[in-house]
Parts: sequence; C-alpha cells; structure tokens
Amino acid sequence: MTEVPTLKIDGARYIVTMDSDRRIVADGSVVITGTRISQVGKSADLASIAADRTIDGTGMVLTPGFVNGHMHISYAHAARGLFPDDLGAEYLPNVFRLQAAMTADDEYATSMLAITELLKYGTTTFIDPGTTTHLGQCLAAYDQAGCRIVVGRNVQDRPNPLNLPVYGTDEAIEATEEAIALAESANSDLVSGWSMPFAAEFCTPELLAACDRIASDHETRSTLHFNNGPRWVEECRRTHGCSPTEYLDRCGVLNPRMTLAHCLGIDTDEARLIADRGSAVVMCPTAAVKGGAGTSANGLLPELLEFGATVGLGTDAGNNSNLLETLRSVYLAAVLYKDGRRDVGMIPAETALELGTIGGAAALGMDHLTGSIEPGKAADLVLFDTRRAEWGALHNPVNSLVYNADGRSVHTVIVDGKVVVADHRPLFVDEASLVEEVQGRGEALLKRTSVAFPPRWPIV
Repeated sequence: MTEVPTLKIDGARYIVTMDSDRRIVADGSVVITGTRISQVGKSADLASIAADRTIDGTGMVLTPGFVNGHMHISYAHAARGLFPDDLGAEYLPNVFRLQAAMTADDEYATSMLAITELLKYGTTTFIDPGTTTHLGQCLAAYDQAGCRIVVGRNVQDRPNPLNLPVYGTDEAIEATEEAIALAESANSDLVSGWSMPFAAEFCTPELLAACDRIASDHETRSTLHFNNGPRWVEECRRTHGCSPTEYLDRCGVLNPRMTLAHCLGIDTDEARLIADRGSAVVMCPTAAVKGGAGTSANGLLPELLEFGATVGLGTDAGNNSNLLETLRSVYLAAVLYKDGRRDVGMIPAETALELGTIGGAAALGMDHLTGSIEPGKAADLVLFDTRRAEWGALHNPVNSLVYNADGRSVHTVIVDGKVVVADHRPLFVDEASLVEEVQGRGEALLKRTSVAFPPRWPIV
C-alpha cells in the first residue's frame, strides 16, 4: 500500500484561517496529508507531529489560496497593453478578432503564462469563462501547472457586434456538452466544466434554458457575462417589459446554479432579486474602474451583500483590466465604495478578504472544498513573506493583506497539497523562456491579423 505523503508548514507568524469563526492563529502550524489539510493549530501543540517535508513558516502569513471568479486566460497575454484606453466600442471586436486567429500552440503558451502569473501572486482557483478555443490542448497546461480551474465554451446563437461566432442553437448546445465532457475527461479533481453562454443579449431563451439544463444534468454550474449597458437595458424594457435580471428570471436561469460575472448596470430591485433567487455574483473591480464603469458610485456590491447574495471577485482579462492579481481586486473592493459613497463603513477589510477567499469559493460552489484553512479541506495555501518592506509594520494581518500587501510578497503557493511556487519561483515552467515565447507569438499574431495600435508617444 502506497504511503500518503505529508507536509507541514511550521511556525507561521499568523494563520488567517477564514474558518466560520474567522480565527487568526498566531505562531501556528498546518499539517497536510496527501491533498487535504489534516491539522491546524498552535505550533507548540503540533510540535510533535513529524512530516515528510517541513516548510519553515517563520515570518510568514499563511492564507487560503485566493479565488478569481472571472479571468480570461487563453488569449489576453498575447495582446496585453496593446489597446488605448479610449478605444470604446472597437475594443471587444478587436479582442475577439485576435482570439479567433490564435493557434492551439498560441493558446497553450498564453494560458500557461496567465496561470503562472495567477499562481505566483497567490490565486489557486479560477474560472476561464469560455473563450478558450483549443480547450483540449490547454488541458495539458492546466495539468502541468497544477491549478484549480473551471472551464467551458462560450456559446451564443444571436448576432452580436463583438465578432463572436454565431452558432445554431442545437450546435451551441452540442458545443456546451462537448466542453463539459472534455473537462470531465481530464480525470482530475482540479478541473471542472461549466455551461458558459456568453451573455443573455446574444443568446435565445432556448439556449439559456438548455445551458442551465445541461449544468443541472452534469451537477455543475453556469456563468455568463452580465455587464448591462444602456442598449441592452433598453432592449429588455422595450421587448420584454422587464429588467435584464427579470429577463434571466423569466428564462428560468436565475437560480442557485448561476454565477453572474460583472453584474453592472443593475438597480437595487435587481440586486435583491439576484439574492432572493440564490444566484452568485462575481464582480471585477479592476476591469470596472479601468473601463470607466462608475462602479464606485453606482456599483451595487454593498447592496448585494446587504441582501444576502453570494459574492466573489474576479479581474477579467489581462488585456482588459491588464492585471490578474486577485488581491488587487480585494483592495479595490475595500476602497472603491468608501470613496464613491463617502462612507468609510463601506466594505470593511474583513469583508473584502472574504470576497477573495471563502466568499469567492462559495460563488463557485466550492466553499466545501477550498477558500479556508480547515481540516478536511483541500490544501490550497499561500505563504506571504512579511519580512519585506511592504509588510512593515505588521499589527493586524487582515489590514496588511488588504491595504498594503500584494503578490510581490507571495513566497510559497500550494495547490491540492502540491507546492507549485517556492521562494517566489514557479516550479512547473521556465518563466523567462515562457515570457519570451509569448512575446514572439503576440507579435506574430498582430502581424497576421493586421491589428495595430501603435503607442501614442514615439518609439525611436
């Protein structure tokens, strides 16, 4: 019989457990048996526990792995930083034009680079919301990196202005089934498949309902983009006599299987309806502020929480928000509404940290598995080195995590009991070579698509 390996993190300065009591253990240790956390407690109480490998936690803050509930990983890095801020309506059509021209090898490399960045900065669980074309090849990247990931296939069966392919309804249903089956074929507890209709405005009610039915049949979930601009709000009012959220409800898809990404352009009645129906929300403050969405004044994150909705955080794509670090979304969640509402009581640091960990896991239906440091849960853990300048002085680990720490101080990352980042270095890839490869692939992609947005300042 094969012996189950054990790993011990010993003598951490603080363990921010995010358990139901939100305990913070000073001078604590964690024991991992196989893929699961087996013991959490004071270092003195666990001193007699030996392990196959011990990681010295001196000077470290140990947290659960962070959860990013909306992050396009497969294409964005090839064109990162390309687009000017004020491109407006031309932005997404250009994005999806580039994405459609990517080869399987392109997507493998850009996915690996996005995953590398996510893991290095402490995000262990994330959703790629359906824009990966060559999903079969990218499964190898997920396996190599050892990340916990949700995947699927974006489908839409109505014309759209974004250069997204328009499927027949039956074809879109078949593509959804195939993507979930492909994810299931990975035979890994780390890969999940979801239904992923792109957005309600680009999908017929029949397709929305079918995607929900598929999710139910596979005992999984659905997600869609729910970024409601004035045109879609007006169309819903004119054509259906209701708000976009009520429209989802009428289609039968506003239910506990649904995770709504962005959730902008809603009113308080819609926020209450989302909470009442048990749908989850993932807000992407990094993308919202860069896109000038007015989220600090008009975003309803405080109301969604007040009404009892399950809420997590995302960052969106690396050529949209231009960053992937979940902890930056945590920071923005904590500060934006204080400023926009002129009320420092909005979204305390503790609430913001919940959104990036246990709340984010709940928004993905994974809070039974990850998002907190408790015996029986998956060993998805992050060690922050507090001996760096950005951590001094440390008095309250929650305030320091939310307001002054960032991914630069992530020292060690563990996913499902396996160390994937050690001493700030990813163990699954040569990072410098990968960056160089993606640079070359990005330049080649722009050349063959003739997409060009030169810098406004001269490069001489």
